Amino acid sequence: METRAGDPGAFAQFDLSRVDSPAFVVDAARLRANLAMLADVRDRAEIKMLSALKAFSMWRVAPLIGEYLDGVCTSGLWEALLAAEHYASGVRGGEIATYCAAYKGEDLPEICRLSDHVIFNSPGQLERFVPQIALARAQGWEFDIGLRINPLHAEGEVPRYDPCAPHSRLGFPVDQLTVEHMEGVDGLHFHTLCEQDFEPLRRTWEATKPRIVQWLPRLKWLNFGGGHHITRADYQRDELVAFLKAVKAETGCELYLEPGEAVALDAGILVGTVLDTHWNGMPLAIVDISATCHMPDVIEAPYRPALLGELPQVDTEVDEGAGGAVRLGGPSCLAGDVIGDYRLPFAPEPGQRFAFLDQAHYSMVKTTTFNGVPLPSIWLWDSETDSLEQVRKFGYEDFRNRLS
Repeated sequence: METRAGDPGAFAQFDLSRVDSPAFVVDAARLRANLAMLADVRDRAEIKMLSALKAFSMWRVAPLIGEYLDGVCTSGLWEALLAAEHYASGVRGGEIATYCAAYKGEDLPEICRLSDHVIFNSPGQLERFVPQIALARAQGWEFDIGLRINPLHAEGEVPRYDPCAPHSRLGFPVDQLTVEHMEGVDGLHFHTLCEQDFEPLRRTWEATKPRIVQWLPRLKWLNFGGGHHITRADYQRDELVAFLKAVKAETGCELYLEPGEAVALDAGILVGTVLDTHWNGMPLAIVDISATCHMPDVIEAPYRPALLGELPQVDTEVDEGAGGAVRLGGPSCLAGDVIGDYRLPFAPEPGQRFAFLDQAHYSMVKTTTFNGVPLPSIWLWDSETDSLEQVRKFGYEDFRNRLS
């Protein structure tokens, strides 16, 4: 899977030695620029725009997100609690929309209390929780009920990231919807994209619309989920705005988008250090960034993250030294803890600093301490003012307290 991000932006001038290693560094100025683009689309299309916490939940910047967007979408009780604590007081009201593939009964009352929209994955689950929903409303909690549908229209590049792949568990097959299933449903939700342009959304809607048209008069809202690369330089934002305005006029529904990656696109780097080098048929470098612990999408997708300052590829044999292809691998004992082969802008030697681009989203929320590998610290930089703050430093206790 090829990343379509990787613009170094202001990080091209950032001194990597200013932070410890490994470390995530997030640029507040780039965040503001992304949020301004999202807010512009929201305002022109007259829709609601939520930030997906599953992709980027750095709550230190929650006040900044609240200045631009309408709230957040969450994936269960813990994210809903985080949203209520840090994101629910935004300028525009701080809405919380919660979707989970399957709720636990003991969690649902609190989710209903915290959320403006509670979205179910299947009509069967919704039916089982009707008594809990009624009790929550009797206690004065106001929230809408949503149902996630599977449009049965695949647009994903990687099947494991495609909610419309065959036998997907995510969303109820749209061709199975009945009158009974729609009882008590205020809105429909679908999320089918991953790092994609406008056209896949348009095609998905055209495939979905005939199958839900009969339900539209009874619906309050439609949620088109996330996966929209709206803040990428070549995204078709004007076409998106025109499309959203047309759908809103046609359906009479309030429309929601839930960008996650687009919020923090190209807004963060992951700084690392070369720890050791040797040769085994090609140059190898062991670094303090682990694919499995710090960038698991490298293994899961798989994909190749962009490297700050990487030299262009050339049609020559692999050579050792500056400019040669070097295989970067992490410090864990997993044989597959390999990030990839890179043409480094320096001769790899212990102590050299480097950085991977576009790591603020997903990488930060997916980190683990497998094998006792330390978690990267988290820094907030503002490229416009050059202010730099260490937001979080993790220690042995964070590793120990996850175990027993």
